[in-house]
Amino acid sequence: MQIEVMYEWLAEYCLGQAGATTDYQPEWQATRYHVGGKMFAMCCGDKEGKPILTLKLEPALGEMLRGQYTQIVPGYYMNKTHWNSLYLEGDVPDDVVRSMIKEAHALVFGSLPKKTQKEILEACGND
Repeated sequence: MQIEVMYEWLAEYCLGQAGATTDYQPEWQATRYHVGGKMFAMCCGDKEGKPILTLKLEPALGEMLRGQYTQIVPGYYMNKTHWNSLYLEGDVPDDVVRSMIKEAHALVFGSLPKKTQKEILEACGND
C-alpha cells in the first residue's frame, strides 16, 4: 500500500498548498510534492519500509525540530542540512507536521522567481 493512502490527510494537506502538484517516482516508491517544479515534500519508506515524510526546511528550524522530536531526523536519502525526515508512525503531533509542511512549501515557494510566484497565486485566486 502506498504511504499517501495510509496518510490520506497528509496528501490532501500537501496538495492544499498554493500551486502544489504531485507525482509518483516508481523507482523510489515515493510520492513527491512540488511547487513551481521544485520539490518541497516526499513520502516514501526507509530501508525497512517504515513510512517517512521528508521536507525541505531552513537548517535552523530543522535542527530545532530534530532536537525536540526523536522521530525527526536529517533527510533520509536527501541533503542532511536542508532536508528533514519525519517518521510518520512516531508521536509528532499532527499540528507540528502541518506546520512543517507549510514551512517547506513557503521556503520553496519563496525561492521561485517573482513572476512564477505571481502566476501561481493568480491561478489559485490569491492575487
